Amino acid sequence: MTATTTPTSLWRSPRYLIWLASDTSKGLAAALFGFAVPLLALIVTDDPAQAGIIGGAGMVAKVVFTLAGGVLADRHARTDLMIIGSLLGVLLAGAFTVLALADALTFLSLLVANVLLAARSGIFDVAGESAIKQIVPDDAMGRAQAANQGRDAALQLAGGPLGGLLLSVGGWAVGAVMTLCQLVAGATAWMLRRGEPAASAPPACDDDEDTEPADAANAWGELREGFAWLLSRPDLGGVLLTVTVINLGFNAAITTVIYALQQDGHSELLIGTLGAAVGAIMLGGALIAPLLVPRFGAGAIAIAGLSTATVGTVVLCAVDQPWGIVAVLGAAVLLLPALNAGMMGYFMVATPSRLLGRANSAAGVLAMGALPLAPLVAGFGLAWLGREGTLLVCAGLCLASVSLAVANRALRALPVESKWAEHAKRYEST
Repeated sequence: MTATTTPTSLWRSPRYLIWLASDTSKGLAAALFGFAVPLLALIVTDDPAQAGIIGGAGMVAKVVFTLAGGVLADRHARTDLMIIGSLLGVLLAGAFTVLALADALTFLSLLVANVLLAARSGIFDVAGESAIKQIVPDDAMGRAQAANQGRDAALQLAGGPLGGLLLSVGGWAVGAVMTLCQLVAGATAWMLRRGEPAASAPPACDDDEDTEPADAANAWGELREGFAWLLSRPDLGGVLLTVTVINLGFNAAITTVIYALQQDGHSELLIGTLGAAVGAIMLGGALIAPLLVPRFGAGAIAIAGLSTATVGTVVLCAVDQPWGIVAVLGAAVLLLPALNAGMMGYFMVATPSRLLGRANSAAGVLAMGALPLAPLVAGFGLAWLGREGTLLVCAGLCLASVSLAVANRALRALPVESKWAEHAKRYEST
């Protein structure tokens, strides 16, 4: 008699639900701050270029400190790092609240606050992202990533109007809610750690037993091992340039639109509401992602998603009315949840746990490497080229990413979810 297996139910896993609560609370805090900082910077400085400097500096800090975060996530218990990161987030969000209450938000204070919070995120968020490897089995990883995409869309849906509403009260209100979110994230991370203390610690050995462990005293050596492993995998490293280019082009386009709306006199609440409307469409995309990932190859989904984002960026050049922008951006982002679920799900399945922190940080750094340029492109582009000229530059970058994806054989070959583990094994000895 042949035994049958029942697919793992994520919603009956207490540890997954606790992890999701912690990660969601942290994500809401990040969404609020990410929404508030560009607008606060424009309000304080009335200069898109200075706002771009603040945003770019934060992204640089996150990219740099993500490298350290990957090493720490592979050296130490990941839930311990989640708790420490949340406590530090409480302190920083509280300090931001005090500055806002004292009416001390300036270009310099916003710059420092953004850099410190971004550095905290870079150091500690990798641990939370990597901890899911010990919580969710491979046969449920695609669905877990699709659920994460739905969660992220819901955060955007709530974060825009909530951020706009809080900003209408004052910057201190944003800081207060961020502080509360970090408290919840820390408490749930503690529950996760208490429930199974060894679960988030990097295992002594796993499915990659052929690889010798890195010298624990040499952080640079460990970091190089993560980069070397990732870049040696044709199924993973070959797609990173494409991701970097699309991240720069599309994020610069969105930032350009936000800056232009604020400079045209639209309220923070309206901008937040527009973001929520786009988030609602992304939520719809996240709901269909679990239907697409098991049926279509991850490579095909990626190319389709990149193409729709590129077309949307081109059309944005001719649309400047708020609800027209929502319609265009909504169509552009519809397939992004499925794209992200496929890419991240395959990455998690293909990467051994002992390397996951460093591989995660390496992939993040390579994918985010150009992101610090996005607010600079938007800020200086608006000042020098105007809205349409800046969006054309962004569209050119997006078109380049599609060309790279179509020409990338490794990306095109990524299969459907059920074949991820089998496909990844082909590259283990390469």
